[in-house]
Amino acid sequence: MKELTREAYAKINFTLDVLGRLPNGYHTVRMVMQSISLHDDVTVRLDGSGKMTLRCSLPYLPVDHTNLAWRAANAFYSAVGMRDPGTSVFIRKRIPVAAGLAGGSTNAAAVLRALDTLHGTALGDGRLCEIGLRLGADVPYCLLGGTMLAEGIGERLTRLPACPEGWAVLIKPPFSVSTAAVYAAMDASQPTARPDTDGMLRALDAGDYQGVCHRLYNVMEAVTGAKHRQIHEIRSRLLDCGALGAVMSGSGPTTYGLFAGEAQARAACETLKPEYPEIFLCKIL
Repeated sequence: MKELTREAYAKINFTLDVLGRLPNGYHTVRMVMQSISLHDDVTVRLDGSGKMTLRCSLPYLPVDHTNLAWRAANAFYSAVGMRDPGTSVFIRKRIPVAAGLAGGSTNAAAVLRALDTLHGTALGDGRLCEIGLRLGADVPYCLLGGTMLAEGIGERLTRLPACPEGWAVLIKPPFSVSTAAVYAAMDASQPTARPDTDGMLRALDAGDYQGVCHRLYNVMEAVTGAKHRQIHEIRSRLLDCGALGAVMSGSGPTTYGLFAGEAQARAACETLKPEYPEIFLCKIL
């Protein structure tokens, strides 16, 4: 029996712009993505049972073929032309579900990485990203992590200079958001403002943390925020507590603020926790 546990890191968006819709239904984007310390633990075991099993610390999450982690294991074995010898996956969840943080995608990426290591297939980043893209547009990014410019449908990734050391406070309000519904609303109306992604790239290249904080912008926030006013309230509260910048991540509803240092971020967490129980203190990776 062989077993491996991998940390599956969440992502946030520094910028997110939706450029258009393709005939196949996918949307083209241009965005800067960043890994943070918030993570799930994904344990993969080869148990010789001849079947796939999946367990999760959250009892309400599906543990069948509808879960991306299950699909990732099937995709791996299909890609390498191998019959599943018996794979057991256990996910200890910390990343909020349906929150704009790529929780499902990062779990899938962790399964692909773990199986590649356990079986000694040494597929390499390029091949793993090809497999991952079939599962979802965020999976290739989650396989690589760090600070990245994502283009196309999110699969064209360019490594950027690492973000200067920083801390984030994330707040997940008590509701979830359908990514498909947000995209449908965006198709019906054009954004009135767009992120300064080129400026964000210059700030990262210069190691200018304040410049990064001041350029946070997500075109989806206007859509999700129009339906859920609490997102704007959270953003304002984070700024009131000293965040240098604040924005919604992905299609939401998680909203985060970037702080100058750990002490300021920790103080904001302590102030806001009575209002927002699902709050997370995270380091920029």
